[in-house]
Amino acid sequence: MPIKTPWASSMGNVPMQITPFDGTMYEAVRTAAQKTPHHTALCYMGRKITYKKLMRSIDQCADALRALGVGQGQRLTIALPNCPQAVYMLYGANKIGAVANMVHPISAPKELSFYLKESASVLAITLDSFYDKMRDAIKETGDIKLLITGGADCLSLPLRVGMKLTQKSKLPKGILRWHDFLKMGSAQNDKPQKNREAVILYSGGTTGTTKGILLSNENLNSLAAQVIAANPMFVPGDRMLAAMPLFHGFGLGVCIHSILASSGVCVLVPRFTPKSYIRDLLRYRCNFVAGVPTLFGALLRLKNPENADFSFLKGVFSGGDSLSPELKKRLDAFLTAHHCPVQVREGYGTTETVTACCLTPPHKAKEASIGIPLPGNYIKIVRPGTQEELPYGEEGEILLSGPTVMLGYMHHPEETAKTLQTHDDGRTWVYTGDLGVMDSEGFLYFKGRAKRMIVSSGYNIYPGQIENILDAHAYVHRSCVIAVADDYKMQKVKAFVELMPNVPATEQTKASILDHCREHIAKYAMPCEIELRAELPKTLVGKVNYRALEEQEKEKEV
Repeated sequence: MPIKTPWASSMGNVPMQITPFDGTMYEAVRTAAQKTPHHTALCYMGRKITYKKLMRSIDQCADALRALGVGQGQRLTIALPNCPQAVYMLYGANKIGAVANMVHPISAPKELSFYLKESASVLAITLDSFYDKMRDAIKETGDIKLLITGGADCLSLPLRVGMKLTQKSKLPKGILRWHDFLKMGSAQNDKPQKNREAVILYSGGTTGTTKGILLSNENLNSLAAQVIAANPMFVPGDRMLAAMPLFHGFGLGVCIHSILASSGVCVLVPRFTPKSYIRDLLRYRCNFVAGVPTLFGALLRLKNPENADFSFLKGVFSGGDSLSPELKKRLDAFLTAHHCPVQVREGYGTTETVTACCLTPPHKAKEASIGIPLPGNYIKIVRPGTQEELPYGEEGEILLSGPTVMLGYMHHPEETAKTLQTHDDGRTWVYTGDLGVMDSEGFLYFKGRAKRMIVSSGYNIYPGQIENILDAHAYVHRSCVIAVADDYKMQKVKAFVELMPNVPATEQTKASILDHCREHIAKYAMPCEIELRAELPKTLVGKVNYRALEEQEKEKEV
C-alpha cells in the first residue's frame, strides 16, 4: 500500500490533517482579507497594498470584466509578469466564475496564438511592451478583446510619473488601457460565481505536446492548506519573495495563492537578476523564498553578499529541477555563513498537480531525497506503464494522488485517460513519466525522467515541440534537439539540423532557421546553437538517434 506520511508538528510527531477552504480562490482570499484588512497583502517596487485595497481592486476588476461581457465559464488570457494587475485579474476573473488562462508574456507570437485558440479566450491582457506580439496573435484567432497595461499603472505616484516621463507610449488610439478598463464597471456587489474550472496552466505532459491543464478551485485551495500545514512556522504577516512567475504552478500556487489565502505578504518581483534577488530579499526581509537550482547556483557566484544577514528566513525551497547534493551542500553552507537558521528544503511536483506534491519536512532531511508527500497526498512507485506497485527501494515510475490532481487536459481526452488512471484502491493516480525510489519512511528519491524533456532554468522544454518547429522550415529535412550542460541554466537547448538537398550549409541558412525559431519559440526555449549536419545518426529502426548526439556532446565536454 502507498504511504501517506504524517507530518510532524513543532510539538512532536503529531500527524497533521488539512482542511482546504470550501469555496473559490476569490472567497479564500476575501476571507483572509476580512481577518486582516489593514495588513499588507502585496509589495510591489516599494509600494505596499493592504488586504482592504487588494479586495477593492479585485472587486473593481471583476465589475469591469462583467461590463466587458465576460461571463461565467468563459476564459481570459493573462500574459503578465508578477505585478498587481496580474493578481487583480486572476482573482477578479475567479469572482465572476471566469477561467484564467495563464501564459508566459514573452511567448513567441505563434505560441500566443496557440494559447488564445486552445483556450477560446474572449479577452487577453498583456503589457504595452508586448502589444505588437499580442496584436499579431489575435489577428489569427478572431474576435478577442485586448486590454493593455503598463509597468507604471500600479506604482506609487512619484515612480509612476517618473516612468511615464521616460517611456512614451507608441500604442495606437482606441486601445483599451488599464485605468479606462477599471472605470467601466460599477460596484454591483454580486455574489461570487462558483465555477469548477479556475485556472489553465500549460505543460507538455507525458508526450511532449503542449496541453492546457485544467485546475479547479479545490486544487488551488488544497495546495494552500498543504503548504501551510507543511510549514508550521508560518504566521500571518510573513513575507514570501514571489519571484517565480504566475504562469508557473510554483509561482501561482505556492508564492501567490497559498500566501494570500493565509494573510501573508507577497513581495511581487516582475523580473530579477541574482543581484537584485538578494537586494529584494534583504530589503523586505522575506521569511520565505522559493526558487530553482539555476537561481540558487547563480546566488553562490555573487561576489559581495559577505555581510548579508539572513537570520529572518524561515523557509528556503528548491523545486522545478533536481538540486544536486553538491549544490545543496554549498547552498546550505552559504546560508549558515550568513546566519540563516534553516537549510534548503527540496520538493517535487508536476503541473498536473498544480506544483509541489512532496517536500522535505523541516524536522528531517535525507541526502538526495526530494521529500515526503505533502499532507493529504499519496505517492507510490509502480513498474513503468502498469499498476503493479513495487517494493520499497526498487526503481519505477512515480505516481501521484491527492486533492491537487488536475481535472484533465483541455481538448485531449485520450491523453487525460492515459495520465489519470483510477486503481483498485479507488484513487485517481497521475502517471508522471518520472522515475524514482521510495524508502520505508516515505522519502522519495528522484532518479530521472522516463519522458524526453529538457529543464532549463526551471522551465520544462520538450524537444519534440522544438523539432516540429524546425522541421516546418523549408530548408530543414530533419532535426534533433538535445540538452547540453550549462553552468548557469544547468541545461540549455542545442539543435542539430540535416538540410534539404541543394540547400547550402551557410551562416545565411542558419540565420534564416534561427529567425523562424524566434517567431515560434519562446526566448527561454530557443536553441543556443544550431549545428548543421550532412546527416543525422539513426537507430536500427531508422529514427534519429538523439542518444548518440548526446554522447558526442558529452565527449566534447571531457
